[in-house]
Amino acid sequence: MRAIDVHAHLSTAPYRYEKRFGKDVAEALKSYYRVKEVVRSEEEMAQEFVDLDVKALLVAWDSETVTGLPPVSNDYVAKVARDFPDAFLGAWAMIDPWKGEVAIRELERCVKELGMIGLKFQPSAQAFFPNDRRFYPLYEKCLELKVPVAFHTGTTGLGAGLPGGGGYRLKYTRPIYLDDVAADFPELTIIAIHPSWPWQDEMIAILLHKANVYNDLSGWAPKYFSETLKREINGRLQDKFLFGSDYPEIPVKRWLDEFESGGYKPEVIEKVLYRNAQRILGL
Repeated sequence: MRAIDVHAHLSTAPYRYEKRFGKDVAEALKSYYRVKEVVRSEEEMAQEFVDLDVKALLVAWDSETVTGLPPVSNDYVAKVARDFPDAFLGAWAMIDPWKGEVAIRELERCVKELGMIGLKFQPSAQAFFPNDRRFYPLYEKCLELKVPVAFHTGTTGLGAGLPGGGGYRLKYTRPIYLDDVAADFPELTIIAIHPSWPWQDEMIAILLHKANVYNDLSGWAPKYFSETLKREINGRLQDKFLFGSDYPEIPVKRWLDEFESGGYKPEVIEKVLYRNAQRILGL
């Protein structure tokens, strides 16, 4: 196995941009990422990971309160992961936090019945601050179930370039709000998703200060990593970072090739590509 990709979206028909975000945001996303959306079958998508000798964790989607659009069900994403074990190690549940008790029951079902590995949020898409105590019962349930929780951090392609950013607000994804969650739940494993630009230094400070916070490097091609981030990956925070691609927006092969040729120490490459994920997520 070359690597564990801890953050991969689907490239199948139920996961199309327009189905999740509506037409205007979908078109803006394609422009922002400078990609043509390619729709694959589940078999074709899985084969991409098999061919690269990579095993991934898939991500579901639910921002129904904000968009009014139905979620990509946790059942569907969990089934894809189960159906192609040569390509996928499992999947993250995504649950709209505004659904209250329904959200808590759904989390328990996802872990106990569907075998999902943890809970993922996108606070800009779901319009909430992670440290809002109204949502602490979800983190308490994660602790009870002994699963990690992951939060998108930094800027987002959602609404990028649209008037008013399509209504999406970047304030929700500052990493500093995870600091409160980490302090209030010291036994909870927290994964900050993406390199957190433009608040990368803020994220590094939290990684240094909070032993229970980690960072997946998805969503950015490694050749664009800042020198500060590269230094931390290759040095004192090498046990804190995990490989994630953000597939299909960033091709997995491109991410791996750029990272493996980026001047990192061999033992650091090994840690980031799979050993840290094995340890932190219990894979």
